Amino acid sequence: MTAHELTTRDLADASATGERADLLAVLAKQRHFLRFTTRELTDEQAGRRTTASELCLGGLIKHVAAVERGWADFIVNGPSAIGDFTAMTEEDWARRDEEFRMLPGETLAGVLADYAEVARRTDELVAALPDLDATQSLPKAPWFQSEERWSARRVLMHIIAETAQHSGHADIIRESLDGAKSMG
Repeated sequence: MTAHELTTRDLADASATGERADLLAVLAKQRHFLRFTTRELTDEQAGRRTTASELCLGGLIKHVAAVERGWADFIVNGPSAIGDFTAMTEEDWARRDEEFRMLPGETLAGVLADYAEVARRTDELVAALPDLDATQSLPKAPWFQSEERWSARRVLMHIIAETAQHSGHADIIRESLDGAKSMG
């Protein structure tokens, strides 16, 4: 293990300051915009497709929560937390597609509560990380370079970018649903 690899035992109790506070503030703002797209919606509306895509608001939030959970786990546990994308079967991909839909029995309140719990855990992890330069090898996937490593910082920036991108998707879906916008 190199000086920049991270293990679970390295996590220490700390409060977020400096760069960590900045990263968490940007992430919190993006999370807010994503959640804001679901204001005053019913479960049915949160599960409705309003564009040519398969995306719905509840499904987007489920997906972002799953992505954040996976990448936060990756910071601590490495590529095994995410898995080997090159070994995924059609059944695995079909299960992953369910992240993008509200399934029978799921509620918007439940999806938002899960997302809030994921956010809380990520925030605690970021505050406690001993070193944002700690790296892990990326999982096997056709879109990653072989033997590439990402620092905890880069993973956090990826989570922020993913959240912001899907917040934009959510804004379009919401505007198509009933004309409501996040801004403007």
